[in-house]
Parts: sequence; C-alpha cells; structure tokens
Amino acid sequence: MARLDSPRYTILFATAVCVVCALMVSVAAVSLQPRQKANARLYMEKNVLLAAGLVKPGQDVSIGQVEKFFEGDVKARLVDLATGELAPEGKIDARAYDQRSARNEPGTSRAAPANNAGIGRLPKYGVAYFVMKGGEPQQVVISVEGLGMWGTVYGFMAIDRDGQTIRGLTYYDQKETPGLGGEIGNPAWQALWVGRRAYDEKGAPAIRVIKGQAGPADKDPHQVDGMSGATITSNAITRLTLFWLSDDGYGKFLKRFRERGMG
Repeated sequence: MARLDSPRYTILFATAVCVVCALMVSVAAVSLQPRQKANARLYMEKNVLLAAGLVKPGQDVSIGQVEKFFEGDVKARLVDLATGELAPEGKIDARAYDQRSARNEPGTSRAAPANNAGIGRLPKYGVAYFVMKGGEPQQVVISVEGLGMWGTVYGFMAIDRDGQTIRGLTYYDQKETPGLGGEIGNPAWQALWVGRRAYDEKGAPAIRVIKGQAGPADKDPHQVDGMSGATITSNAITRLTLFWLSDDGYGKFLKRFRERGMG
C-alpha cells in the first residue's frame, strides 16, 4: 500500500476523486435530461402564448395552464417548409419536435438558399401553432430566427387568419446589447408590430424596421419604429423577418393558410 504522503498515493487519490465526480456529473446529466427538455418546451410554449396574446407580458403561467391551452385552444402542427403543406398528424409529435435541433442535423435539414439573414440551414419541418376558436383557426404562430449583432435571435410571430396582419411578436432568446438592440425583448417595442401588415398589395414580404419613428399601423402598415442606437439589430430583425415570410421560410404555408386555413 502506498504511503499517505507519497506522490503515488496523491495521484491515485486525485484520480479516484476525478472518476467519482465524473460519474456523478454524468448520472446527473442523464437523469435530469428529460426534465430539462420538458422545461425548455414549457418555456417555448409560454412564448407562443405570449406572441398570440393569450397571456400577457410578465403574467405568471403555470404548467397546468399551459397544458390547458395546448389541449384546447392551441394546435401544434408541422409544416413542410419546401411545399408549405401540413405534415400528416401522428408522424412526428409536433409539440415535442425540436426545430432548432432538427436544423442542425444533416438528416433532418438542408442548406438554406442564399440569404442575408445569416441562416445557413433549414429544417425539413417548421412548427406552426394554430390558435383555434369554435373549431376554426383565428391566427397562427410561426418561428422566426436569424443572425443579430452578437448571435442568433429566436422568436415567434403571430399572424391573423387573413395570413397578413401581425397579431403579436416575441423574442425569447437573444444576445443583443442591453438597452440598445436588446430592446427587441421589450414588450413595449414588440407591441408596435401589432396590426402591421406582413405583405404588400402584390403579396411580397414588406414589413421592416426603419430608422426613426413609423406612423400608426393603419396609416403606415409596413414599417416599425427603429431602436435608438441599434441600427445593426434593427436591420437584422428586418432581414430575418423578411426571410421567414418569404417562400424560403413560411411564405408558401401562409399563402395556403390564407386560402384554406387548416384544410
């Protein structure tokens, strides 16, 4: 047996401690993974409800309340982004589907068309959240993402049954500069999008963040106030929004939604 004060004993003891700690961390990571995934989904779904106006900014929403919404008024479906068609129900659980992970896997994604929104790959399927009333969709919430100033910005946009009018917006994951570009997370700025029009008269994506102040939604439907001192972030939001409204993103689906709803 090695002496307690020998180098050999020190090395063996340190190795044993490292092995035990590594095992404990591994066990904890594996055992907590289902809970982490559940919490991530809960956070995403809360933001879907926020974009749709079903909950208010700062409102405390329980797991049970979220489940009640998604078992009743909100239906998650997968959209084939290449065709705009809804994927058959039951093929993949839309609520459990991780769009961000799918985008990073070669087997479930493809190279994105050339764009200036910093989007390199597209998942085969995107999630669409239909907000129902009386069995009919009243609005749909889509994912939007793209490169901001300091990293990728992730959010949700709610669009009215007309497939045109913006009902709400939220950014749930972003690294923009606090007080400047970080204002995209401010509910007051997000509220400026409500009532704006996503497309022009010819059906082309038209909404954009401008430098300075836009008019009211009924008189200036395609422009949103810029954020003071945050030109780069403002331009990034314009680029990513136009991408996801285009046929490269959810554009084909939204045209279908305008014409047929969920049919």
